[in-house]
Amino acid sequence: MDKLLQYGRELLELELHEAQKLPTRLGKDFIKACQFILSTKGKVVVSGIGKSGHIGKKIAASLASTGSPAFFMHPSEALHGDLGMVTENDVVILISYSGRAKEFQFILPILAAMNIPVIAITGGLDSPLATAAQAVLDISIEKEACPMGLAPTSSSTNTLLMGDALAIAVMRARGFKEEDFARSHPAGSLGAKLLNHVKDIMRKGDLIPKVSQSATVLDAMLELSRTGVGLVAICQDDNKIVGVFTDGDLRRLLLKHGTLQDNIIEVMTSPGYQIPENWKAVEALKTFNDHNITAAPVVNNQGELVGALNIHDLHQAGIS
Repeated sequence: MDKLLQYGRELLELELHEAQKLPTRLGKDFIKACQFILSTKGKVVVSGIGKSGHIGKKIAASLASTGSPAFFMHPSEALHGDLGMVTENDVVILISYSGRAKEFQFILPILAAMNIPVIAITGGLDSPLATAAQAVLDISIEKEACPMGLAPTSSSTNTLLMGDALAIAVMRARGFKEEDFARSHPAGSLGAKLLNHVKDIMRKGDLIPKVSQSATVLDAMLELSRTGVGLVAICQDDNKIVGVFTDGDLRRLLLKHGTLQDNIIEVMTSPGYQIPENWKAVEALKTFNDHNITAAPVVNNQGELVGALNIHDLHQAGIS
């Protein structure tokens, strides 16, 4: 077992040693590569074969999710029709540690004829790929972490890191924000927090608990039971809210020997917290937490009651 720990630590130390050299290699070519991506009117096409291809898929995915439309193109498939997906408005990232992948020997002349910028991620700085590329990102290593020097380890880690550096540098240059990221991750928790608005989640129509100013506590209690939101909005004839009455208000009233025949306007909380329908759902959650409440009526720009929201609605929508 001690040997297993030793092997694992040795690999990590070797890969970290090689990776530590990358920051000093970033220079004019890295800037050029970023500018190619930032200025392209098309997509970023990423290609590589073997382990480089696996890493390339991740780089393409990272670019796409951080504001740079991108896709992965397998070199072999490119030679059998997929090159047709590449347009003159695109920029291409070719990944090959040696820089001598045979497939690229056929692809590079076609890209050159189309005047498509090529970014090379390679350790072969004097290779055909590096020579043909307009920007070369150096991922060269002294030693693979594989003890036989055969399996790509340090080199594939360097490739991944360089791809991340490229994607995140471009993302920051674009001013890409959380909201932008959420749009490409709508099913994730971040998407739920940043994309959902109160009006998307709130209860509407007959599910809105409300009574008129002339209602009694009994009327409000029945409405509380019917809707299960946790509060009732007390409204004027024009649907403007004058107050709210909650489950807690009902309990406190009964403890003070109030009656169910009392007029609701005499025992309600006025004006009570109200949530604008155009707020982001996460803003509503913050209001609930800040004011230690679990429900609130929802109003439009004119202050009219249009919905109701409670903490359970937010949690069910993935807002927490």
